[in-house]
Amino acid sequence: MTEHSFNPQLRAARFLPRTIINARTLPALRFLTKLTGRTRRPDAQVVAVDADVSVHVFRPASVRPRTPALLWIHGGGMVLGDAAQDSAFCRRMADELGIVVVSVEYRLAPQHPFPAPLEDCYTALQWLARQPDVDPARIAVGGESAGGGLAAALTLLAKERGEIRPVLQLLSYPMLDDRTTTRTDVDPRRLRIWSPASNRFGWRGYLGSAASDGASAGASDGASAGNVPPLAAPARYDDLSGLPPAWIGVGTNDLFHDEDVTYARRLQEAGVATTLHIVPGAYHNFDSIEAGAAVSQAFLRARTAALDEALNGAARTHPVG
Repeated sequence: MTEHSFNPQLRAARFLPRTIINARTLPALRFLTKLTGRTRRPDAQVVAVDADVSVHVFRPASVRPRTPALLWIHGGGMVLGDAAQDSAFCRRMADELGIVVVSVEYRLAPQHPFPAPLEDCYTALQWLARQPDVDPARIAVGGESAGGGLAAALTLLAKERGEIRPVLQLLSYPMLDDRTTTRTDVDPRRLRIWSPASNRFGWRGYLGSAASDGASAGASDGASAGNVPPLAAPARYDDLSGLPPAWIGVGTNDLFHDEDVTYARRLQEAGVATTLHIVPGAYHNFDSIEAGAAVSQAFLRARTAALDEALNGAARTHPVG
């Protein structure tokens, strides 16, 4: 398999678009999300945490005293998606691992730029830690794509505030570094679903006036473009020590591959136990689009095993599917 070819198990890759989300398509995509969101996973308990934040709660059939929990953050480039979109995954984790899974409905950019989405996730984390059936010492945070970036930022924010200490950050192809928007060496032919143009659109919506643009393309030494807060783009955060262990998974044909690999190495250098799971020839969100592929199933098993070990450890009594 050459550097830019797709994994042969991912047969849909040749038919998929290079990009989906942009300023033109966003209104229609949001409308479709709203229509379909009402029909997904009616078994979830929907709870209003405050005026801005709600959560979808998935409890296992057999609840233990002080049950471990996962706070899950959906993807969508910071501008799209809802708490219901990963309901099948949330239900599966709740049932297989015997844990409480909470998917957060956070406000979206560009109407609600940083720090609103991150603060919404922190509000949900606080709510989860206060639940009487949840063990606050065994909470993991995780997410996909933009949700993975928010999960990484959430662990940094939790470290700064010192109130809650997550035991794992579970990051699937996380969106971590706004400076990727300035790259000129990316071959768009090897990408699917999330392109450089989508990336610029998502980051500009999330960062607002602080967003990187072409004028900062020469800032390869990490110099700040505008005044991007490190909590908005975790790859900019200097001190990664003291963070919870991390599991980071990404494909080689994902725009986020390089920034994810770099972040994983920086975590390891800072003394954070980090597992980097790289999938050759996999594109962005491959495991959801082609969930039945063997490579996607292996990705899910690896992610599930990391979550199981962090929350249940040797005391696990629920099999990993």
